[in-house]
Amino acid sequence: MSGKPALQNDPAPWGLLTSLDIYDCNPRIIRRKEAIERYVVELCERIDMRRFGPCQVVYFGEDERVAGYSMIQLIETSLISGHFANLTNAAYIDVFSCKPYDPETVADFSKAYFEAAHVTIHVTRRM
Repeated sequence: MSGKPALQNDPAPWGLLTSLDIYDCNPRIIRRKEAIERYVVELCERIDMRRFGPCQVVYFGEDERVAGYSMIQLIETSLISGHFANLTNAAYIDVFSCKPYDPETVADFSKAYFEAAHVTIHVTRRM
């Protein structure tokens, strides 16, 4: 072992996945389809992603534990998806793109937009 961090010698990633677990969101925001659609538009502007087609936001879930809106937005370099859990006022957002972007920008904007108490961020480089 060379003692160098594993990522130091890695080639540039093919893509980047940022997964956010966002807790204690404002329930008035995560329960409004229009607010979720606006979030996607503003997020794409902030991270310079071009939307491809309309944002789909669908409400479902017979089980109260998982009931809420789910969202998907195709972008030219992949997609943004999410689920909003009414019971716990949590949001689970994934941004995957082969175009570089800043995961911290995604996390900071998402936390502020949903007026959340805290966010856990997971970043995966796809090789």
